[in-house]
Amino acid sequence: MEIAIIGYGKMGKEIAEIAEERGHEVSVIIDSSDDWMENIDELRNCDIAIDFSTPDAVVDNIFKCFNINIPIVVGTTGWHDQLENVVHDCLQREQSLFVASNFSIGVNILFSINKQLAKIMNLHPEYDVSIDETHHVHKLDAPSGTAITLANDIIEHIDCKDEWSLNEVENATELPIYAHREGEVAGIHEVKYESMLDSISIRHNAKSRKGFALGAVIAAEYLVNKKGYYTMDDLLNL
Repeated sequence: MEIAIIGYGKMGKEIAEIAEERGHEVSVIIDSSDDWMENIDELRNCDIAIDFSTPDAVVDNIFKCFNINIPIVVGTTGWHDQLENVVHDCLQREQSLFVASNFSIGVNILFSINKQLAKIMNLHPEYDVSIDETHHVHKLDAPSGTAITLANDIIEHIDCKDEWSLNEVENATELPIYAHREGEVAGIHEVKYESMLDSISIRHNAKSRKGFALGAVIAAEYLVNKKGYYTMDDLLNL
């Protein structure tokens, strides 16, 4: 495949390396508004784009790809309040979009376990639940998209929780997400259930960004020649 990478930070560079290792060519790199203008002709010839840009730029990037019929894989987080409208536009225009809050195979297994555990813990209200997430100091959004996905899945299955809150809670119906930014941590997520007698937790610790980059490239390979909206559940048959 010929790949365009949108957002050339640390993740973008990891994706480029993994893509080339898997026999693909990174034909275009877009890291500014000027790059769109300068590379639009080359972009039209790409098979797919992979976006790890910023929350304030990603929706515009998606629509720009739709406008030139380029499938796009999106790993940028912090914009999912606009996801419903973007997916509607994708389906209406018969475009191709793959979105994940986390491309790690291990994290998506964590998502599946989290849903099952929440269903069980809904029968045990003596346990209170919280989420802890830690990332590197360069991460712009908090909480992470992964933590929000974990929280929303818990809220869906636990009757006594109806919304999540960042770092502080005002009432018992809120699910706290504690976000930490430290050093160069690739990503740690932990769901904790605490009672007076004991605690239960599930945890994922990313050892490097390479797992995220590999998942994004695999998602790109999966999306080529497909139309519609896809997630890691589709890719992994979860």
